[in-house]
This record gives sequence, C-alpha cells and structure tokens, in this order.
Amino acid sequence: MAKAVSGNRNIKLTIAYDGTAYHGFQRQINAITVQQILEEKLSKIFLHPVTVNGSARTDTGVHAYGQVVNFLTSGAIPVERIALASRGLLPRDIVILAAQEVELSFHARISAVGKLYVYRIHQSPTANPFLRNYAWHIISPLQVSAMQEAAQAIVGTHDFSAFRGANTTQVVSPVRTIFRAEVQQAGDIIEFRVWGNGFLYHMVRNLVGTLVDIGRGRRKNSDMGALLAGKDRSKAGMTAPAQGLYLQEVFYDSTHPGMC
Repeated sequence: MAKAVSGNRNIKLTIAYDGTAYHGFQRQINAITVQQILEEKLSKIFLHPVTVNGSARTDTGVHAYGQVVNFLTSGAIPVERIALASRGLLPRDIVILAAQEVELSFHARISAVGKLYVYRIHQSPTANPFLRNYAWHIISPLQVSAMQEAAQAIVGTHDFSAFRGANTTQVVSPVRTIFRAEVQQAGDIIEFRVWGNGFLYHMVRNLVGTLVDIGRGRRKNSDMGALLAGKDRSKAGMTAPAQGLYLQEVFYDSTHPGMC
C-alpha cells in the first residue's frame, strides 16, 4: 500500500476480531489479514493512507477481545466518531471498541507492559459444531486440578526456550515474566488464562499442549518445571490448535491489577 501520511495526532484503537477468516493480524503478501483490512478502511475514514502498529501479531485463526493498535494521522475526525464511522466499512468480524488520542510517543507494541491471553478447551465426548472455530475439542476427561498446579511452575521470570516456536527465526531473548497463570473449568469449557510481560511465538499454545498432556495423565505435574529448566522444545507438548487462543487484554499501566 502507499506510504502512510505522518500527522500531529496519534490515535489508539482497541479492537476485537474473530480471526477465523484471516491469516493472522500482521500484513502479508497474497493473504488477507486483520491489519490489511483495518488499514484499508481507516484510510477511507481519514482520507489518507494509514499504517497501524499492532500490540501483538496473532496467528492465523487466533482471536482478540482487546487487540490495541495506534497510527499517526493528519485527519481531524473526533475520536468519539471513529468507531461509528467504521461500522459501515469494516466487516462484521472486526470491530473498533474504543478510540482515544494519545501522546505521540505512544506505540501499541513498544509501550505495552503486559498482556493477558486466554485459551479455551471444549472437553466433551461430543463435538459442538458451533465451537469448532473457537475452542480445542478434547474428548477425554482432563484433570483440571493437576493442570492448575502445573501452571504455577511458569509464574515468575524464566527462560521459555522449551515453549517457543520450534521453527522461529526470531532473534529475541527467550526470558519472559509471567505474573499469574490459572486453569479453571465451567461446564464443559476449560480456560487457561496467563498474564505476562510478553510472549514468544507460539508460547501460549505450546504451554497449553503440555498442560493438556498433564491433564490426560501422560505427564506429571512436576514435569512443567523440569521442562522449563531443560530449555528443550522437543521435550515439551504439542502446539495447541490456533482457534482456542484469544488476546484478551493489553496493559499499558504497571499498576494494572493484571501486573500484580
């Protein structure tokens, strides 16, 4: 697309999307992504090319309740009208929830101090066709208490090499801090919720794959700590399917309850 126009306004948007129809958030060649659609429609609203910075690069099929983006603009449209103006342009699976003008120094990714991800498992002998794009269906019963106990091993600052994407080319530190982790069940839905200062590529899905092994009794609760210490991706569990993962919230204030 054309080079974005710089401006004296920095706009922060909180957006929600169903990632089923998209090849992730980040713009790609020959693939439809959330970023591409968002930029196309915002460019029509602001009457100049728009390039957004996203807080997280969600994968194909991954969803978001609270993805955050920012962009510079020379447009004068009031922030309270942005969401309304987008309703007739954005597809129904992408929604702008909130808009605000922020300082020019704000960057959706760089300024973030933490994120909350949620992973949903549908544990039932029978598949639910209405959940096929929104949860990982597992037939066998899972020991949720064992999964909850094992999840506590990741709380704190650790090297998460054992849970990073196996084929990633990212040259980044594997050290991350997890503030809180919990596994809870309500009916036939099991949720893994994890708060952290940042996450490696496929990290949450790889953690879920290992927790499911523990829930099935294929691994011991203590294996999570041993895997962390071993730093070997090949020893951990499978990568859980993308459709169960949601970016729930992004934090920009270190006093946020999710950071404690």
